[in-house]
Amino acid sequence: MPTGAVNSPGRKKFVGIISKPAKPELAQILPELFAWFDKHEYRVVIDQETAVYRAGPEVVDRKQMSALPLDFVAVLGGDGTLLSTSRVVAQSGIPVLGVNLGSLGFLTEVPLNELYQALEDVDQERATVEARSLVRCELFRQGKSVMTYSALNDVIVNKSALARLNTYDLFIDQAFVTTYKADGLIISTPTGSTAYSMAAGGPILTPSVDAFVITPVSPHSLTHRPLVVRDSVQIEIVVKTGDEEAYLSVDGQVGMPVRDEDKVLCRKAEYKVQLLRIRRAFFEVLRTKLKWGQR
Repeated sequence: MPTGAVNSPGRKKFVGIISKPAKPELAQILPELFAWFDKHEYRVVIDQETAVYRAGPEVVDRKQMSALPLDFVAVLGGDGTLLSTSRVVAQSGIPVLGVNLGSLGFLTEVPLNELYQALEDVDQERATVEARSLVRCELFRQGKSVMTYSALNDVIVNKSALARLNTYDLFIDQAFVTTYKADGLIISTPTGSTAYSMAAGGPILTPSVDAFVITPVSPHSLTHRPLVVRDSVQIEIVVKTGDEEAYLSVDGQVGMPVRDEDKVLCRKAEYKVQLLRIRRAFFEVLRTKLKWGQR
């Protein structure tokens, strides 16, 4: 927990709520949730997406929540909502509790029917905090930095919808590795190894592994395979698109077009996402989501 954690004497507990847009079931969930926090003496702030379905607590822009001394943030939605929340609060070290409003997620491990037991565990400090690494990417154009983002899952350079195969020169710590001709190239964290990288044939890493996965998407050469490297290295991708554009995507949510000879530098971020975990082990989630052992 951050400084001034839950149950610190002489301090009112403080929680933020961030919700997935367009989830009408929130209208039924929120009144009981607000009542629980009130009973347990929490100050509550909510984002605009939550306020659509229930007024009452103070409304704060998501980006401003990182500046508040929150004990934790409760994310109501799915893995996508948790990814966007993590990019906002990770640098502040605010723990995140993911509550899945659909099926069990890789990141949002708490189903709705276990919400209040999970909150009791957090309030009584029975929950554990699991630190997840982020990858920081920076896009350079003609030697100038034009974009910087951090990703919990992955950074992807893809061809545009109608473009031909792009060419990607890969360097590790400034040493040339290879040239890929492919639809795209994925730089994945251990957390993101179960996302697009896995779908493209990459390996699954446990969250504690200090590594990144570099996975080509539909490479032209069969000898090009996913590459696992230590997360202490600097990964450089030089994108060669000719007259066409590619696209840089961060966690599949934000990004910008990439031009010929642009460079993407990726390295481990200096901070981590703090995920509140209750009971489920990583391999239990894998078995459930990937249906391992089921016929």
